[in-house]
Amino acid sequence: MASSGEEPRSGSPGQAGTGTELSPAGDAAHLDTGEDFEVLEEEEEEEEDLSELPPLEDVSRPPVPPREDAQPSEQGRGEAAEDPQEWLDVLGNGLLKKKTLVPGQGVDTHPNKGQNVTIRLKATREDGSVVEENPALTFTLGDCDVLQALDLCVQLLEMGETALIVSDAKYCYGAQGRSPDIPPNATLTLEVELLAAQDAPDLELLSGKEKIELANRKRERGNFFYQQADYVLAINSYDIALKVIGSSSKVDFSPEEEAELLDVKVKCLNNLAASQLKLDHYEAALKSCNLVLEHQPGNIKALFRKGKVLAQQGEYRDAIPILKAALKLEPSNKTIHAELSKLVKKHADQKNVETEMYRKMLGNPSAAGAPGKCKDKLPWSIPWKWLFGATAIALGGVALSVVIAARN
Repeated sequence: MASSGEEPRSGSPGQAGTGTELSPAGDAAHLDTGEDFEVLEEEEEEEEDLSELPPLEDVSRPPVPPREDAQPSEQGRGEAAEDPQEWLDVLGNGLLKKKTLVPGQGVDTHPNKGQNVTIRLKATREDGSVVEENPALTFTLGDCDVLQALDLCVQLLEMGETALIVSDAKYCYGAQGRSPDIPPNATLTLEVELLAAQDAPDLELLSGKEKIELANRKRERGNFFYQQADYVLAINSYDIALKVIGSSSKVDFSPEEEAELLDVKVKCLNNLAASQLKLDHYEAALKSCNLVLEHQPGNIKALFRKGKVLAQQGEYRDAIPILKAALKLEPSNKTIHAELSKLVKKHADQKNVETEMYRKMLGNPSAAGAPGKCKDKLPWSIPWKWLFGATAIALGGVALSVVIAARN
């Protein structure tokens, strides 16, 4: 099968890797591996013991003096603005904290979800090493385009405010980290300044190129979350990308742009189905696969995943021909071969169980032989036929006697 590009990889807080469809490595480089067929239950994450770390108040970060040109409002300030040394426990679990360094212009200048915000960002590890620095990072607030720590805290900033954010790995790069500079389960300190906030552009007025770029950015972010095993956020990003693609437009697109939008849509739907499978959302995954097959009936990934969904639901009779169709398109694919063989065996076992169940229901659990042989399966069927025939003849005789008596 032709490759659709490189595998998605982890990106920076503001970016999300490449613009490709999910393609696990191995013999079946473009389909899920055999191990992925059975969804593994994730172990509950244990909170990291932070008792040995220095108190957050002792974080060695020199205070930033207020700008002379800043004119903060005297009204509507939060407590953090009045006391720059006070930490705000954003989620109440101690894993995400915010401290104001330079007050902003008042609570009425908070950005709203859905707006495009621009921030200055500097991210450091606990040892002080800088892992990310961006003088003007722009993203859509609330769309999970960046680290969760940023998405959750930037909406609390006032315009012009500079804040320090200390985040557990859960809201940054998690257990995977980001090679090579961020190790697994790394706590990050983010220095953020809110520079601007404005409404997002109207999707109806986007050109074909702009819509394709926006949809690809959302899809790439979904790929990032998929690689982080955060399938809920991956689904969220793929859904946003599909909404961008499916939005109405007042601008005419070229045939090439229409074709490219369709290609992005198919990739999003395939990746969406993969994420939904990871969460055991079988009906939703089946719907996503069917939408792909409406556009591309021979899409091997969609056929393979649809077969997996039906198999997970115990519909082996329907899953087998779908996997056979995928195998016909790519006869050398070992993953499809393995899944098909497994399903054929499961289907045979299922039929044997059903046959035994029917035999017990008919009152002859110990009978041997093929179920199609009525003589072995239903030894009482012939006497009942004779009894029925004899009864019919007797009733006919009585009826005839009545008719003759009536005529006389």
